[in-house]
Amino acid sequence: MLSTPPLSLYVHLPWCVRKCPYCDFNSHEGRGALPFDAYVDALIADLDFDLPLAWGRTVQTVFFGGGTPSLFTPASIDRFLQLASSRLRFAPNAEITLETNPGTVEHGPFAGYRAAGVNRLSFGVQSFDDGCLQRLGRIHSSGDAERAVKAAQDAGFDNFNLDLMYALPEQTLAIAEHDVERAIALQPAHISHYQLTLEPNTVFAAKPPTGIPDIDAAWDMQEACQARLAAAGYCQYEVSAWARPGRECAHNLNYWQFGDYLGIGAGAHGKLTLGAEQRVLRRWKLKHPAEYLARAGTAAAIGGDDVLDSGRLPFDFMLNALRLNAGVPMAMFEARTGLPRAAIARQLAVARERGWIAPGDERLQPTELGLRFANDAIALFLGDD
Repeated sequence: MLSTPPLSLYVHLPWCVRKCPYCDFNSHEGRGALPFDAYVDALIADLDFDLPLAWGRTVQTVFFGGGTPSLFTPASIDRFLQLASSRLRFAPNAEITLETNPGTVEHGPFAGYRAAGVNRLSFGVQSFDDGCLQRLGRIHSSGDAERAVKAAQDAGFDNFNLDLMYALPEQTLAIAEHDVERAIALQPAHISHYQLTLEPNTVFAAKPPTGIPDIDAAWDMQEACQARLAAAGYCQYEVSAWARPGRECAHNLNYWQFGDYLGIGAGAHGKLTLGAEQRVLRRWKLKHPAEYLARAGTAAAIGGDDVLDSGRLPFDFMLNALRLNAGVPMAMFEARTGLPRAAIARQLAVARERGWIAPGDERLQPTELGLRFANDAIALFLGDD
């Protein structure tokens, strides 16, 4: 039987100053004055429409993603949080994260975001090398990134993440290692360290940049940077996530553990366990901001609904769970899919035979080899088709 997992709230703020050529997120370059007040109104209307899916539940985490959420003023963020928390119960210690672009924030807004209730920041730094940043199409410099982080620290933030990418165009091993060193020097609670990939429907996919390190060079960067992160006291808890002990991202952990989340905003995705109906629903909203603004709060704003049947639930669960170093208890699979462990016995036997999942019946934990071949291990659970 399905049990109800923790609930998060994802809020998508879709505008940015300039679309990065590698970005495949639902982000749109802002032109002219952006309709921040109207968008907050739309978010609340959207939330009101979805509230019946989450009556009586407590929000454990909130995540403002984008786009560039730091384009929104602290007053806009405060207004949204006040209105949202009057509709949904927020846990007293709810983690509230705001993604920020180092090129769009100043000291004043950080203090305002903190006063509004934001208690965690995520900086899209990507690199501390100005040449790499230019080739990535970023609007900030390495100096901007360091000044932004220090301004946030001055405003009282000690829980923040730095996003770093490696295998960048014309990046060397020395540059990749230097990026990690400069990140560690800023004393973040969390570092996301992931490889550049050329995603479909991006500028880089259509016109690949020159000088991208080959697979061996990328592996050398990954190994060297991970060794330095570990030596500095960061623990890897997911394929691309490193944290000081106790500073793991609670919002992302809820995703990876097949928790629930309301998704509001243009292009936002949500996943809800409907216990009374014993089904799991995925819902997403219209992607284009203008269309979303015109229809938010009505059924016309829904881009689609998808009920996960028993054939798809194992894959959807494993898609994220097998990216976690510690894995998850087998009991969590049973509770959050409503399926018996026998439903995945054959796939588990194959994965264990190949050395991708550790022995034992009570935990689904990838081995070191399994983390390296996570996509292959996850694909085992796609089903018989």
